[in-house]
Amino acid sequence: MRAKSLFVAIGVALLASCKPAPAPQKVAAKPAEAPKPADYYGTNEPFAANAVYFVLTDRFVNGDKSNDHRNQGKGPALHTFDRPTPGAPKGKSDNVGYLGGDFKGVLDNAQYIKDMGFGAVWITPIVDQPDEAFTGGEPVKWGGFWTDKGKTGYHGYWGVNFYKLDEHLPSKDLDFRGLTKGLKAHGLKTVLDIVMNHGSPAFSMPKAQPKFGKIYDADGKLVADHMNLAPDKLDPKNPLNAFYNRKGNLAQLSDINENDPHVLPYFLGAYEQWIGQGADAFRIDTIGWMPHPYWHAFTTKIREKHPGFFMFGEAFEFDANKIAEHTWPENAGVSVLDFPLQKALSEVFGGASAHKPGAGFERIGEALHLTDGPYANPYDLMTFYDNHDMPRLDATDEGFIDANNVLFTMRGIPVIYQGSETGFERGTAEHAGNRNYYGQARIDAANDSPIYRQLKRIANLRAQTPALQRGLQVDVELQGDRAAFYRVLQEGKTHQIALVLLNKGGAPAQFVVRQGLQAGRWSPALGGAAVDVAEGGQLETTVAPHDVAVFLLDAPVTDASLKADLDRGMARARRHTAG
Repeated sequence: MRAKSLFVAIGVALLASCKPAPAPQKVAAKPAEAPKPADYYGTNEPFAANAVYFVLTDRFVNGDKSNDHRNQGKGPALHTFDRPTPGAPKGKSDNVGYLGGDFKGVLDNAQYIKDMGFGAVWITPIVDQPDEAFTGGEPVKWGGFWTDKGKTGYHGYWGVNFYKLDEHLPSKDLDFRGLTKGLKAHGLKTVLDIVMNHGSPAFSMPKAQPKFGKIYDADGKLVADHMNLAPDKLDPKNPLNAFYNRKGNLAQLSDINENDPHVLPYFLGAYEQWIGQGADAFRIDTIGWMPHPYWHAFTTKIREKHPGFFMFGEAFEFDANKIAEHTWPENAGVSVLDFPLQKALSEVFGGASAHKPGAGFERIGEALHLTDGPYANPYDLMTFYDNHDMPRLDATDEGFIDANNVLFTMRGIPVIYQGSETGFERGTAEHAGNRNYYGQARIDAANDSPIYRQLKRIANLRAQTPALQRGLQVDVELQGDRAAFYRVLQEGKTHQIALVLLNKGGAPAQFVVRQGLQAGRWSPALGGAAVDVAEGGQLETTVAPHDVAVFLLDAPVTDASLKADLDRGMARARRHTAG
C-alpha cells in the first residue's frame, strides 16, 4: 500500500509539471527599409577639395636676400641676377634674370594664401639650374617667343641636377622639407612642378658653358652631356649623348630620350626623393612631348609606392580630344590643365584692352564636357584662365571677378596664378611683363583690390562647401550674361545640393528657377534670407551685376526631374575605361 501511494504521488507531481506550452507569440514584421539614396558625385578625388595657388617662386617674394647670389656669373653676358629684357616700351618692364623669390618668401605668406581660400600651393621646379646666363640661341627681346639668349634658369625649368635644390631657393634653416612642413602647418598641400621632357639649353653656345646641356646624379656624377652639339650631331653610342634625343623640339633645350634605359630610373629616383620630403602632388611639365607608354610607366611606379598620389599634366593644346588622352588609365591616367576651358574663359571674360564684349556663358558650356566627353573624368581637370606661359587674362576688375566666380563654382579644380588676385600685369605675355616680380608690398595691399576681396569670398565658400568641390553639375541655364546650375553631392552621410546663379552683366538679373527645384528651405551661402520652396514651387531672387548667389539645401535628392538629370550625369560623365 505504501509503494502504491508513493507511485500515485509521483504521478500526480509529474502531471502537474507537464502543463501545455503557451501558444507562440506572433513576431512583429520588420518595417521595410527605405531604399538607399543613389550616389551622386562628380569626383571622389580627395585633392579636389583644394583650390590651387600657383607660385613662380623666384617672382613671388624675396624672403631671404642672403640667397640671392647677386654676383653669380662673371661679366655682362653671364651674370644671373636682374637682367632687364631689352626693348621694353617706356613705363613697361620685364626681366630674364633672378629677382630673389625663395622658399622663405612663400612660407612667410602661407597664411595669406590660406586665408584667400586655397588648400594647395603649386611651386615651380626646385632643382639645380645653370649658374650663368645662356649665350646661345636667339637674343631675348621684348615680346619675343622661344628666344633664350641672355636668359637664366630663374623659372626652374632648366634642370641640371634633379636631385639637388637650386641654391637660390633654400635658406640656412629652410630646405624643401621645411617648406612643405611649414605649408602643411598652415593647412596647405605642396604641388611640385616636375620636368622630364627636357633639361637645360644644350647647344649653339659660342663657347661651351658649365652645366648647360649636362645632367648629374645624386652623387654629382655626370650622366648626360650634350657637348654643345646640335641634336643631329649627337653620338648614340656615347652613353652621355644617349640620354638625349637626336631631334630637338623646344628652342635649344636638351631633349630627353625616353627610350634610354637609364632615363626612367633616374627621374623616378629624383622625384621619389622629393615626395619623401613632403611633395603632396605633381604638376607634370610638357606631358604632351613624351609618349604615353613612358608616362604610364612613370605614374604606375609612383603610385605603387604612393597609392592615390595626385598628378596633373600640362599639354598646351586647345583640342579636348587631344589632351584627354593623358587622362585615360592606359596612358598616364592623370588629370590635365584644362586649356580648352581656358580659351573659353578668355573669350568670355577677356578683351578689356580691345573694348570688345565677351562671349556668353554658352561658350563655357561647350567646353565643360559634362557628359559624353573625351576625358576620363572632367571633374578632375585643373581649371584656370591664365598662367606663366601665356598672356595673363586681359580683363577689367569685373571680368576677373566674374571669371573667379565661375572657376570656384563650376566643375574642376581651380588654379589661380600669383598676382591674378589683384589683376597684376593683366594682358601681358612672357617677355612682356607676365612673369614680373610680385613682391610683399603688393601682397600687403591686396585687400585694396576688389578682385582680391571677391576672390576671397568665393574661394572660401568653395573651401567650405563639399558640393562645390566634388558635386555633379546639372545645368539649368548657360546663356548670355546668365548662368544657373546645380552642384550635387550625395554620398555616405553627405547630402548637399547647391544652386549657383551667376550674373556677368552690368545690370541686376532676376532669376526664377523651377527646373529640378526641390522643396525645402534653401539657405543663401553668401548672405541674405533663406527661401522656403513648396512642392512644385520656384525660387526667385535678384543677383547683382558681376555677382554670384549660391543657395544650399542639405537634404537627399527627392525631386524626380533633378534625379533624372543626375542619373544621366552619373552614367555619362566618366566615359573612358581601359581596354
